[in-house]
Amino acid sequence: MNVVSRLQGADVLRADQFDRGGLDLILDKARGFARSLERGERLDTMGGQILATLFFEPSTRTRLSFEAAMLRLGGQVVSVADPKSSSAVKGETLPDTIRTVDGYADVIVLRHPLVGSAEEAAQATDKPVINAGDGAGQHPTQALLDLYTILQERGEVDGLTVALAGDLKHGRTVHSLAQVLSRYGVKLLLAAPDALRMPPDIANDLRAAGVSLEETENLQEALSSCDVLYMTRVQRERFADPAEYEQLKGAFVLTREMVEGAGREVTVMHPLPRVDEISPEVDALPGAAYFRQAANGVPVRMALLTLITG
Repeated sequence: MNVVSRLQGADVLRADQFDRGGLDLILDKARGFARSLERGERLDTMGGQILATLFFEPSTRTRLSFEAAMLRLGGQVVSVADPKSSSAVKGETLPDTIRTVDGYADVIVLRHPLVGSAEEAAQATDKPVINAGDGAGQHPTQALLDLYTILQERGEVDGLTVALAGDLKHGRTVHSLAQVLSRYGVKLLLAAPDALRMPPDIANDLRAAGVSLEETENLQEALSSCDVLYMTRVQRERFADPAEYEQLKGAFVLTREMVEGAGREVTVMHPLPRVDEISPEVDALPGAAYFRQAANGVPVRMALLTLITG
């Protein structure tokens, strides 16, 4: 079965479900859609199809870029943007919600606070389900747009040193990105306070896959050694103890002086939203790619939607 056939009709639940061939196909198709958007072309690739976006956790970029992608492709969107407006507040189970939405839409995008919720949703429908974030678990489409951004900013992925920094324990974006990058010849630096280290099972899987991996608690050390620095925020919503969050929230703060003093050209990325972990003065630097990164969500998700629907 070729790469296109494997993607058609598939659920997108985890970043590690993609092999190198599938990733390269998505990147190539995303570049094509980016060129179409730049030319202002009107597309009808998804005409007559409906995307349902079900967001039981807050979102700006993921929800809007999925909806923009579907609209750019000529499709339509139905949405639950606030869990308080859904029947979940009445006690409806997630499988029942999905079975209901199955009758309204051709593709379902789900964000939910529980790890494993996307898998549970996929079992309730034959329609493709895309995981838009399941608690502290996975965020596979963010990893795809991050990979695309690295390629666009650096011209290649193989051979780079990528530092993942900040809250690596709870950060579903870095969990997924690390797995995607394991398909390429990269070196990974994991920079985090000890309490926020990458979960051992993920780090061990990366090592078992042959990834060159180093861990450090020193952000400046990682910055001076990397080509790409991927910052993340310390996620207040993942802490059971507010005092622990307050203790850790300012652990890593990236300043303009730190970037300029790195002694090398560094691409700075962030899945956003940022709080205080990147100083606003960094925004003016040519390597500050995080808002370009957010915009890349549209062509990448356009590519994914067309591939999984055939």
